[in-house]
Amino acid sequence: MREFEINTPAEGFIDITDLVAAAVEAAAVQQGLCQIFVPHTTAAVTINENADPDVVRDMLAALAEMAPRLPYRHREGNSLAHVKSSLLGCSVTVPIVAGRLWLGRWQGIYFCEFDGPRRRKFVVNIVGA
Repeated sequence: MREFEINTPAEGFIDITDLVAAAVEAAAVQQGLCQIFVPHTTAAVTINENADPDVVRDMLAALAEMAPRLPYRHREGNSLAHVKSSLLGCSVTVPIVAGRLWLGRWQGIYFCEFDGPRRRKFVVNIVGA
């Protein structure tokens, strides 16, 4: 298991594909699974297109529509970030084939920040042979 720390913006998607791929390469696992886990309740992880930056902007716009600003009761004032985090989730799993992440041609792995800016963590856990 490998832990990473990144600095995040107030809100946004950070492409972490290269960091995860490097962890897989260092583990020297040929066949297996790579799980990426975010141990935060106001951040998430997702897999989506990483070729066109408009996809990230569209995702943020869609999340804003799905999770509107409401009179939330949580005293910290970041309930909207908790809702968005729950919509996307805190982990994804990617197959490892021939020593590499088996992602689709246009896929990338994104750390999703909804309550920043912050110094955040994510964990990469690799299982296989």
